[in-house]
Amino acid sequence: MARYGAVIKEKTVDEHQHHNSTQHSQLLCLRYGRCGAEIKEKTVDEHHHHNSTQRSLLFCVRIGTDSLPKGSFFYTLIWTVQSFIVICFAYISIAMKNIFFFLSVIFSQAIFSQTNSTQYNKPPEWSKTAIWYQIFVERFYNGDKKNDPTLANITVPAQMEPPPGWSITPWAQNWYGQQAWEQKLKKPFNETIQFRRYGGDLQGVLNKLDYLQQLGINALFINPINDAPSLHKYDARNYHHIDVNFGPNPAGDNKMIASENPADPATWKWTAADKLFLKLIDEAHKRKIRIIMDFSWNHTGILFWAWQDIVKNQQLSAYKDWYDITSFDDPSTTQNEFAYKGWLGNNSLPEIKKVDITTERIVGNPYEGNINEAAKQHQFAVTKRWLAPSGDVNKGIDGFRMDVADQIGLGFWRNFRKHVRSIKPDAYLIGEIWWQEWPDKLMDPAPYTQGDAFDAVMFYQAYRPARYFFAKTNFDYPAKQLQDSLEYQWKRLNIDNLQAMMNVSSSHDAPRLLSDFYNPNQYKYKATPNDDPAYKTGKPDAETYARLQLYLVHLFTTVGAPQIWNGEELGMWGADDPHCRKPLMWKEFTFDNEKTNNYQPGEKKYDKVAFNPQQFSWFKKLIHIRKANPVLSTGEMDIVKAEGKKFGYARYNDTDRIIVYFNLEATKQPFKIDVPGNYIDLLTAKKYTGIKKINLAPFSSVVLKKIK
Repeated sequence: MARYGAVIKEKTVDEHQHHNSTQHSQLLCLRYGRCGAEIKEKTVDEHHHHNSTQRSLLFCVRIGTDSLPKGSFFYTLIWTVQSFIVICFAYISIAMKNIFFFLSVIFSQAIFSQTNSTQYNKPPEWSKTAIWYQIFVERFYNGDKKNDPTLANITVPAQMEPPPGWSITPWAQNWYGQQAWEQKLKKPFNETIQFRRYGGDLQGVLNKLDYLQQLGINALFINPINDAPSLHKYDARNYHHIDVNFGPNPAGDNKMIASENPADPATWKWTAADKLFLKLIDEAHKRKIRIIMDFSWNHTGILFWAWQDIVKNQQLSAYKDWYDITSFDDPSTTQNEFAYKGWLGNNSLPEIKKVDITTERIVGNPYEGNINEAAKQHQFAVTKRWLAPSGDVNKGIDGFRMDVADQIGLGFWRNFRKHVRSIKPDAYLIGEIWWQEWPDKLMDPAPYTQGDAFDAVMFYQAYRPARYFFAKTNFDYPAKQLQDSLEYQWKRLNIDNLQAMMNVSSSHDAPRLLSDFYNPNQYKYKATPNDDPAYKTGKPDAETYARLQLYLVHLFTTVGAPQIWNGEELGMWGADDPHCRKPLMWKEFTFDNEKTNNYQPGEKKYDKVAFNPQQFSWFKKLIHIRKANPVLSTGEMDIVKAEGKKFGYARYNDTDRIIVYFNLEATKQPFKIDVPGNYIDLLTAKKYTGIKKINLAPFSSVVLKKIK
């Protein structure tokens, strides 16, 4: 057996080869405050209580005057004085109740917003019980068609210029279909797709908050929403403002932004888009949902205000040292000598200058260094703006996800953590620490999670071996290799950080799970039909759905916080970027049929595109199971079975024990119950009395909870 919290043996293969629901609700209420329905109910109860108190006291008054003749002077005087006292008492009582109620609401909200007990070198406790939902706003939901993007806001001169006749793409259009303006370009699909906009916005996220709450989500990771021309927003135009097309007044916001001095935080204003995001934070917090923002401190877009000043003023610009510029233009020549370093050679994303580098800088490896101080202070001002809007941490976000974090030195991340935690001690910091050598070797998260930089990374490192076990690929892992690979990852991390890891399976940068399980390729390698014409882009077969359901059981019962890429729960499929970024398949839409064999020869076939209720129900069930059983978030984990295609583990603490088994063999297989007794399968609610073993059908699983 292997316990993730203990010293684990060295890797044997190469890396590349029931808590009561009522009690649980009460605990949530104690920690986060009462829900609105409960508040209303209590208010009504108090109203009845006040009325009954008033009636009782008035009854005493009547008894006190019974011995006097009705209508006499003393009778009237005593009755009047006593009534006045009773009424005053009643109103004082009501007022005190309301004051205490008001204070309790404020206090409970403050408890939710900030937990000051978080140690500096540890992740916040709330991150261990998170059910993460990642939102790509532009493709999530269009809640306000009046703010849809225009050519002026998405054009980057000489780099990103949509063609004449460009327009918003209809939400339910066949993904592989093309509008008239696309057809006129006479270019391949991949060369026109980046021009598309569907109009997703923050109002759309607000409109779906109740849906997310009902699904069971308690933490949102929102891809970049800073003002930028692209659909992905990693090419910031302004760090300190929300994209104008995500808010209700793009034209007004552009004017307001133009009136500021972007270098001086004292001049920064709150645009309509900014205010709508603050409303989203508030509404999410009311539903006990945390929010983290996504930024890239490594680079900006070429429309970023400081970069534009450099382009105009060259070496005379006050911001010339912010970026890694190799040569300025010489006005005495006809050529343009202006040259600079862009992220991985991409000139559309100029890099912030790296300084104080004391170790060798190699892409995909940690190094000691920092960034230009003035640029850093600007980023720190932006950080404070969103963590504590107008100085109020209760109105701010709950942390940050940092893009391409390995591109910036550890010295900067230590400074960043100090800054963030000085503002909000329970903020969560997660870095994108991914490829050391693509497509074979993944980075080691350990140097970034020692308590001085990040709390967690996007834990693709745990997904890759799991895919090779659960999916049908060319890299078929037996259970023993899955065990070895997981232990290899786990043993490098501290327990607290391991429990706070965001277990990412799919994202804006990776294939959707159904397509990833449907294709046999190496993880993330040739994962689009553009790279491999044989890559299957259509709706997966029944076996794929069955295999994915087993993986999802693993995702929601293993150590680390599960993450859902928006739309997975709706049953969406799609290859790697850009196909993983289709507009979400909401059930209120009627979608065009989608071409199945876009890149394969033969007669064209089509798939029906529609919300999948079975997939949604499975996600919702697994989310409920995890939230109702805290042992799955913070309990110990022993691998108790790893043989052939049979895998199992126990999750336990002082009060609960859950055993999870998977049978991916082609025949029925027996599994020994390591601690015999009475159990209930949380997936089916079937009870087992005094069992010592259980037989599992092919491609099935159980989540057995020990009961008395």
